[in-house]
Amino acid sequence: MFDWLREFTPISQALIGTCFTWFMTALGSAVVFFFKTIDRKVLDGMLGFAAGVMIAASFWSLLSPAIDMAESQGMVPWLPALVGFLLGGVFLRILDKILPHVHMDKPTNEAEGIHTSWRRSVLLVSAITLHNFPEGLAVGVAFGAVAYDLPSASLSGAVALALGIGIQNFPEGLAVSVPLRREGLSRWKCFSWGQLSGIVEPIAGVLGALAVISMRSILPYALAFAAGAMIFVVVEELIPESQAESNTDIATMGAMLGFATMMLLDVALE
Repeated sequence: MFDWLREFTPISQALIGTCFTWFMTALGSAVVFFFKTIDRKVLDGMLGFAAGVMIAASFWSLLSPAIDMAESQGMVPWLPALVGFLLGGVFLRILDKILPHVHMDKPTNEAEGIHTSWRRSVLLVSAITLHNFPEGLAVGVAFGAVAYDLPSASLSGAVALALGIGIQNFPEGLAVSVPLRREGLSRWKCFSWGQLSGIVEPIAGVLGALAVISMRSILPYALAFAAGAMIFVVVEELIPESQAESNTDIATMGAMLGFATMMLLDVALE
């Protein structure tokens, strides 16, 4: 099904995969052309879905292959997964403390990161950009791993990860553009800011693929690093935002559905 992708180098594959995830962010942002607001129940369900996808992807597409790769390279199987996972979380924590951003359910005076005079619209975009970096990194590392022709790093697995991340990027794009519309920005500006939040994914994807291709020994650590970064985003951002209102059951079922969807993609496309 994906034989046409084999004609490209892993770097190009990573770029194609992350451009798709960027496109899905833009597609979600385009909802603002049709709706000024979106029902909070729908949004919470979508955010829960995104969290479920990222949790499943962290294990099925990243941690499990990292453990298999470490074992095949004669390493202690659990060590790279543990070290990489924790480092990914620490890295995102540092970015979270430095990068100015605000969550959509918080007022501007509760913005996180270094104090700045940025407008709320920019702070909202910054928050989603922070989400998207580890997602792009994960896709890039997955495609970069294919270069080594390892049983635990297949092209179909990398494609499944890109598809899953792309699907959950739709609500993330929407979560930027619609709140900006409520802030009074024009539809075109809302869409532009929303899709711009996803541009970091191709950048992170190419960097991730380049890193693992240049240094094979870091591959298990890189996969686990991306998993740790994504789990940080899920626990720090997506789950609290989806549970902030009274729609906790909807958000929880959305997370279950997202996990099942990503698991199905990863297993069915192998």
